[in-house]
Amino acid sequence: MANQRNSNQRRPARQPDPRSRNSRQPDRRRRNTRRNVRQESSFLSDLIRALQKLRPKPDFRPDSEEFNVAKFLYLTQVQRDRLMKWGLYIALILGLTVVQDIIMSQIRIFGGTTDLVVCIILLITVIEGIEVGSIFVLAASCFYYFSGSSPGPWAVGILTFLGIGACIFRQLYWHRNQGSIVLCAGTALMLYEIITFGVGIFLNLTRWNRLDSFLVTGGLSIAVMIPLYNLINAIGQIGGNTWKE
Repeated sequence: MANQRNSNQRRPARQPDPRSRNSRQPDRRRRNTRRNVRQESSFLSDLIRALQKLRPKPDFRPDSEEFNVAKFLYLTQVQRDRLMKWGLYIALILGLTVVQDIIMSQIRIFGGTTDLVVCIILLITVIEGIEVGSIFVLAASCFYYFSGSSPGPWAVGILTFLGIGACIFRQLYWHRNQGSIVLCAGTALMLYEIITFGVGIFLNLTRWNRLDSFLVTGGLSIAVMIPLYNLINAIGQIGGNTWKE
């Protein structure tokens, strides 16, 4: 009976554990920090949108799909100058080709004559430098061969090799001036005449007693380079210098 009475008595209410309150406080702090972060992020996003609206919009206009011939053929001043420069180079080469085939081929000085086309090709190559001159000498030597004035197809390879070699030697060892350019181009021209003579001997196209005529041709062509340099250098100044030392 005593046990039943004790069991029927109400048990006292449990007191809240103060430690549980303290354990919930960090959760509240985390929630508060999250709310603050969200508020700050929303404020920053609103500020960025407002600044983007204040930024002036670019005046974008799509290109018209219509084909405009004037716009397609438009050239800047530098492009026009360079086009004129290379046009004058081509006209000079064509003119000297005609002069060599019609006039100078009929003139003999000590058994030799000038080689004006090779002279101007090598001179322009050395003046323009290795970057532009290497492309020019290849194209010009191909024109020289297809014009019918060259001694053979091997002249393309010889002219290209000698022109590039003269450019490299001049840029490595000498400063840019008239003497160094004419000397390098003239040496390449004399080597071209000697190699042409050697190829002619190998192919039975000439005789050993014609060596002096090839040397005279090389000497006369080098002499022509001196007045030609001033003309080619003046043309090369059109549109600014394209060479790099």
